[in-house]
Amino acid sequence: MRLPVSAHTRTWRIHEIAPDFRVEDVWSLDTPGGPDDLRLLVEQFAAGGSGHGGRRGRGSRTLVLRALFAVRAGLGRLLRWDTPEAGLGARVRSLRQRLPEDLRSGERGPDIGGAISFDSLYLTRDEWAAENANRTVHAVLHLGWVPDGRGGHRGELTVLAKPNGPLGRCYMAAIKPFRCALVYPALLRTVEREWRAREQLRGEGRG
Repeated sequence: MRLPVSAHTRTWRIHEIAPDFRVEDVWSLDTPGGPDDLRLLVEQFAAGGSGHGGRRGRGSRTLVLRALFAVRAGLGRLLRWDTPEAGLGARVRSLRQRLPEDLRSGERGPDIGGAISFDSLYLTRDEWAAENANRTVHAVLHLGWVPDGRGGHRGELTVLAKPNGPLGRCYMAAIKPFRCALVYPALLRTVEREWRAREQLRGEGRG
C-alpha cells in the first residue's frame, strides 16, 4: 500500500545522512515479523525479491517487472545514463563518506546486483539503506522496520532522490506514473509473496 510522503516522519538515521535528498515514495509492506526480522527482509530483497536482480529472485520476478527493468536498462545503455563516469565515486560522492562513525564501522548489509544495482550503506536493527547514482539521479532505497499496531513489525520502503539538474527532474517526473502504478506494486507483491512463503516454511520447521 502506498503511503503519503508525510508518513516518513520517524527519526531515521538516513535523515541525518541525506538531508538534501527528497522523499519520493513511501510504501507499506505486508511482511509481518518480530523485532529482529529486518535482516531477513533485507536479505530477501537483495537476493532478488525486489526484481532488481540476484540469482534466487530470477524465477520469481513478474513479467511486468522484467519487461520494465529491461526497458530501463536498454534506455540507460542507449542514452549513456549508467556509465561508470556517471555513477558513484565519479559524478557524485558515495553517501558512505557522510556516515557517522558508528554506522561506518557497523554492519553494511548486502548489495543489490543486476542491471540497476544499489550499493548498501548500512544495516541496523530497524533500518537499511542502499544507494545508486547515474546521469539522472542519486537515489536511496530505504527499508525501515516499524511497529504494525498489532504487537508485531512490518517493512516500510521509502525512495529518496536527488535529481541531477533539469534532466533528473524531467526523468523523475516522467517515470512517476510507471513507478507508482506498475513498478512498485509489482515489486512489493513479489516481496510480500516470498515473505509469506518463507514464514510458512519457518512455521512448518518450528512445528
